[in-house]
Amino acid sequence: MRFVGAYTAVARWYDLVSLERPVYRSGRVWAIEAMRLSPGDRVLDVGCGTGLNLAPIQARIGPGGVVVGVDSSADMVAQARRRTERNGWSNVCLVTADATTVPASDLPRSSGQPFDAALATYALSLMPQWRSAWSLMCESVRPGGRLAVVDLGLPTGLGAPTRPLARLACALGRSRPERAPWRVVEQGLGDVHRQDLWAGHVLVRVGTLRGE
Repeated sequence: MRFVGAYTAVARWYDLVSLERPVYRSGRVWAIEAMRLSPGDRVLDVGCGTGLNLAPIQARIGPGGVVVGVDSSADMVAQARRRTERNGWSNVCLVTADATTVPASDLPRSSGQPFDAALATYALSLMPQWRSAWSLMCESVRPGGRLAVVDLGLPTGLGAPTRPLARLACALGRSRPERAPWRVVEQGLGDVHRQDLWAGHVLVRVGTLRGE
């Protein structure tokens, strides 16, 4: 996939060039807060990239929890592994795999248990077959668990004049906002939390997986 090569090329500098601090970190913070994680929870991070979700997740699940991060770029995973080692997180497992094709049964599990939560931040809109990655998230999480999607849209309302900048940011990141993967949270989950940031450029949706 072409977007994998693009992220591989910038993996080492991604945290600096991605506008994480001034713009995109807020979406992660909102989503992880709305996931209502508890100490000991098991969390699946799809499209984990350089591990930018790890610190806020760790703050909530503690050393007794588990995080499994999946990303198709080995270079991005390498950066996430460096972050993990630097912080001494022994409860993080990082996997280089395509989330659109890897079977849920192949993901590392803690004592064979399903995950309590899963999230995909700024990842699904990159994937042509993103619905397969969403299925992986749903199949991996227990009924009653929380799922989060944070992704990109084009600003509206008073923010509409910034659309050209938003389009440029999406293009540079290989994001396709027209895919609107966040809609599956509204359509398929319950107890949905909605938050639109930066006039709708960053869209946060978090919901609860219904039981069978």
